[in-house]
Amino acid sequence: MISLDSHPSGRHFLQIPGPTNVPDRVLRAIDRPTIDHRGPEFAALGKAVIAGMKKIFRTEADVVIYPASGTGACEAALVNTLSPGDRLLMAETGQFATLWKRIAERLGLVVEFLPGDWRHAADCAAIAERLERDREHALKAVCIVHNDTSTGLVSDIAGIRRVIEGAGHPALFLVDTVSSLACIDYRHDEWGVDVTVSGSQKGLMLPAGLSFNAISGKAIAAAKNTRLARSYWDWGEMLPINASGYFPYTPATNLLYGLHEALEMLFAEGLEHVFARHDRLAEATRRAVRGWGLELLCAEDSQHSSALTAVLMPEGHSADALRKVVLEQFNMSLGQGLGKVTGKVFRIGHLGYFNELMLCGTLCGVEMGLPLARVPHRKGGAQAALDYLVQTAKRGVAEAAWRDK
Repeated sequence: MISLDSHPSGRHFLQIPGPTNVPDRVLRAIDRPTIDHRGPEFAALGKAVIAGMKKIFRTEADVVIYPASGTGACEAALVNTLSPGDRLLMAETGQFATLWKRIAERLGLVVEFLPGDWRHAADCAAIAERLERDREHALKAVCIVHNDTSTGLVSDIAGIRRVIEGAGHPALFLVDTVSSLACIDYRHDEWGVDVTVSGSQKGLMLPAGLSFNAISGKAIAAAKNTRLARSYWDWGEMLPINASGYFPYTPATNLLYGLHEALEMLFAEGLEHVFARHDRLAEATRRAVRGWGLELLCAEDSQHSSALTAVLMPEGHSADALRKVVLEQFNMSLGQGLGKVTGKVFRIGHLGYFNELMLCGTLCGVEMGLPLARVPHRKGGAQAALDYLVQTAKRGVAEAAWRDK
């Protein structure tokens, strides 16, 4: 006899910080017959998605698309711009900064890792001090994770560019936006970034499988003289053929269909509205957490992520035990703690294809799970979020309803 418990009714709430929920219209776009990736129809698709991604990165520079996860794009940024033994400066903002450091070290690069407590974003003053001491310009790149998915910390990319310039340092500036692109305001050109890294499975509302590099002219010039081994990731192979809409190897055609549809959705909403939506839902989430009497992992108000919220558990209580209760009782997945905060935090993803009612269901699921997991808390966190969402609802809708009475 089949247990009914193995077939829960209703939809599964996927509230991890990625991969995120994929819109039905994107799924339908992916579910099309594959076309000839050397034919004219594909060339039109290739040109369209590359042009669209330039708008997302806010750049006039080159953008390449890899059939890979964000990790592949992180490696591509390093192998194209650096040589064996080169020194880089990185900041410890969480697990994903740590993983980028690990990739660099495995490639034979030397990493200076500015220590962090996983509660504060990259320290502009510490970066400035280190660059000012580097009179010989031994540091060849500064690598920063914009939004570290493990901690919900957002670093000041424009501020870091200012300190690089203030120190008069020629280092390349590499930034990971895997969990911030199309969620949080980001400006590749304006902020003077040389290589921006991203992936498809977060704000772009796609399955994992596409990754991106946005590349400045300075980075392309550097790539001509660097000596790290590269083949699959080589910009020199990608850029000439990309200009005609094609790829030097078999592309992920059906994911590119989905990317085209996702870009249409983002541009129809308008990027400024996309960012404002994420900001608003993130603030509602933080109000819920404070209403429960729980602590946010991010310790600085100016550094909170609009893509996810990491919540610290009270001493002696397991985040994984709470996540297990919420999954088993309410069919909802919350993000686990990673690295140094394993078991100590749970993460609420509120990015990508996400709206007010989805957030309300998410927060109610957490609030129901807290007493079942015997976590000390106050009631009313979800209500605090609802009150904020009502207060910040579009005024035109409320005024029209009032006039109709």
